[in-house]
Amino acid sequence: MVQPDFPLFPLGIVALPSEAVPLHIFEPRYRTMVAECLESGSEFGIVWASDDGLRQIGCACEIAEVLERHDDGRLDILTRGTRPFRLVEAHEDRPYPSGTVEWLDDKPEQLDADAVEAAHEAYATLVEQATDQEPERDRVDAMGAYDMAATVDFGLEAKQGLLSLRSENARLRLVTRLLRAALKRLDFIERAQARARSNGKVRFG
Repeated sequence: MVQPDFPLFPLGIVALPSEAVPLHIFEPRYRTMVAECLESGSEFGIVWASDDGLRQIGCACEIAEVLERHDDGRLDILTRGTRPFRLVEAHEDRPYPSGTVEWLDDKPEQLDADAVEAAHEAYATLVEQATDQEPERDRVDAMGAYDMAATVDFGLEAKQGLLSLRSENARLRLVTRLLRAALKRLDFIERAQARARSNGKVRFG
């Protein structure tokens, strides 16, 4: 399904479906865009303005809450990612960036139970090690790849890679690899901090 004249917000970030994204709106053109979205209850799209140019796969976002309206017209809003799209053509005829977008659906497939379990186990382990709190298993088991990735800072290229995949099984496998890599980094940091506290000496008692 293609939608013309979809409002776009090029930013130095990548948003994912289900991810909470706070934004500070200060440019007049984006204040106009947000005002129209608030009035109509419609979405806008976040696309990553990378060093290599505007990425073609973006994520639509809904405005969940207006956090603060400043006296000079600036806005602090909380948005939430909803669905991925591909930018077909950019338009220059509106007061703010817009374009024709194609909504992207996943290919039909049966979920791989092993991929689901591996991702959930890696996620639960990372949350427990990072926060010292065991996550609610029912909540973890209900999470898809986007849900898990939305709560971990994997970096822009990794998030863009997830957004570009049209298979939940493929996303789950990628999330598992990213989570396991994050666990290794966390373990390295903890060991480095332990060495720093011991002044480089190994303690035996």
